[in-house]
Amino acid sequence: MKHCAVKFITLMAGFLVLLLASSVLSTAVADENELKPLSITMEGYDYAFKVSLLDLVIEGQNLRMAYMDVPPQGGPNGKTVLLLHGKNFFGNYWKDTINFLTQKGFRVVAPDQIGFGKSSKPNIHYSFHLLAANTKKLIDTLGIKQVAVVGHSMGGMLATRFALMYPETVTHLVLENPIGLEDYREIVPYQPLEEVYNAEMNTSEESIRNYHKTYYIGPWKPDYDEYVMVAVRMKMSAESPRLAMASALTYGMIYEQPVCHEFSDVKTRTSLVIGQADRTVVGKAKVRKELLPLVGQYPELGRKTARLIPGAKLVEIPGVGHIPHFEAPERFHQELVSFVNQ
Repeated sequence: MKHCAVKFITLMAGFLVLLLASSVLSTAVADENELKPLSITMEGYDYAFKVSLLDLVIEGQNLRMAYMDVPPQGGPNGKTVLLLHGKNFFGNYWKDTINFLTQKGFRVVAPDQIGFGKSSKPNIHYSFHLLAANTKKLIDTLGIKQVAVVGHSMGGMLATRFALMYPETVTHLVLENPIGLEDYREIVPYQPLEEVYNAEMNTSEESIRNYHKTYYIGPWKPDYDEYVMVAVRMKMSAESPRLAMASALTYGMIYEQPVCHEFSDVKTRTSLVIGQADRTVVGKAKVRKELLPLVGQYPELGRKTARLIPGAKLVEIPGVGHIPHFEAPERFHQELVSFVNQ
């Protein structure tokens, strides 16, 4: 009887040990899969290349502009390419383009503009002139005299402003599905800052992913989700209201500061790379239904812009949406290097 009791106690102890181990394992798996907050300057999120910081003082605030300065991996060709990111992205989404360019002998500089990525998120008056001046200070600090500038989406508006302000610095201008090929003030109703800010505060994982899906024509890829989840995790930060305000202010910058009326003043050798299936309009949800078929028509907008910019080259990529360097990287990189080497 005593032997049976001892055996029972031993069995129960073993069962409890197994139960405890299972509980610990389940907790560990849950912890591993748990979504963790990300600071609004993305500490804890690694870029593909070393990130440095440029100190700036803007409107009396001490700020820092993050950037990657990546040396050539192949034999240096003496040329530098400056990559300017879009509104809902940051410098690291150029990582494959950076790898390609550096292997071809280019030095590559990819900044996060103030208000984006790993850079400071101040409440200031954002303007393309200011961002261009910050970028010029960066390349001056790095001792770079001339650059080929590549701008995607919002970066295309910035690249255009940069080329207009510093024509002696820009050897080539490449605009990859830039926004701002039309004046949004003419088609999108005005929204007060508070309204845009509240919309930014009320985004969710679902709404962010649905918006990102509009960028692509082909099937959704796991790689695309990385940029969704960065935005979702930053929303979990205690500083997310500051990020939402910076985002709202830069939406205002895009809306209020068109560059499309100045394309004829661009004197830099220019290439427009246009994914033909793109229908992006900033503020599209506010556009009247009867206007929707008439706006964001990138095939026609690309041709119109190519006619406005003296001597511009137009590269049309069929079956591709807003981000050719994701959806058609081989074609995009081929066109980019071919043009910049001219």
